[in-house]
Amino acid sequence: MINLEPHPRGVVLPVRAHAGARRNAILGEREGALRVAVTAVPEKGKANRAMIDLLSKSLGVAKSSIELIAGETSPQKRFLVSGITTQALQELLSQLTAQ
Repeated sequence: MINLEPHPRGVVLPVRAHAGARRNAILGEREGALRVAVTAVPEKGKANRAMIDLLSKSLGVAKSSIELIAGETSPQKRFLVSGITTQALQELLSQLTAQ
């Protein structure tokens, strides 16, 4: 199960990132974090922007409602998803990781 944290503006989503992958994909869950792979290289924030784009499309939320709040240069990242409840995000993630 992904360890979501409530935040005054939404929910904090922990992510284990893999940049420079063969394809953009949500890979499931590992150690309480969502596994995300993107083809973008980890330089000058390209991979972080690609992750925001992939999360936005996968979760069906606007890019502007996803913000990287920790782990800019680390594979362990924390994204703030604004305007959503913990329960709603958990349901979306369950659907994504079940596929």
